[in-house]
Amino acid sequence: MDGEVVGRIEPGDTGAPHGLLALVGATHTDTEATARQLADKTWRLRILDDERSAADLNAPILVVSQFTLYANTAKGRRPSWNAAAPGPLAEPLVDTFADTLRELGATVATGHFGAHMSVQLTNDGPVTVLLEG
Repeated sequence: MDGEVVGRIEPGDTGAPHGLLALVGATHTDTEATARQLADKTWRLRILDDERSAADLNAPILVVSQFTLYANTAKGRRPSWNAAAPGPLAEPLVDTFADTLRELGATVATGHFGAHMSVQLTNDGPVTVLLEG
C-alpha cells in the first residue's frame, strides 16, 4: 500500500521463535461459525517446532484476506473466481477469524481487506497447511 506497513508481526516480541501467516479466503457457504472454528484450529494446530501450536508458543499471526484461494482453473486459461464470496460477505468473515484469534489470546496483525498489498514472508521450513471448514 504505497510502501506503508499496515500489518506486521515480530515473533521475538512475543517470545516465540516463529509466527504464522494466515491467508484467509471465504466462499458463499461459509458462516461466522466456520470462521471461528478455523481460527481455533489455526491457533491450536500443532505444526510448529516439537509438535507445538501457535497457542503453545504464543506465536503471532498475520491475517491476510485472499480471495484467490478459491480460483477455479479447471477450464481454459483464465481462472474463475465464482467460488469466492463477494466482499460484503467475505470481509466480516475474515474479521471474525482475526477477532476470534485475538479472543483466544493471539497477537494478530491484519492487512486491509480488498487492497492490493505486497506481503513479505520468510518461509522457514517451509510448511504450508490448507485448513477448510
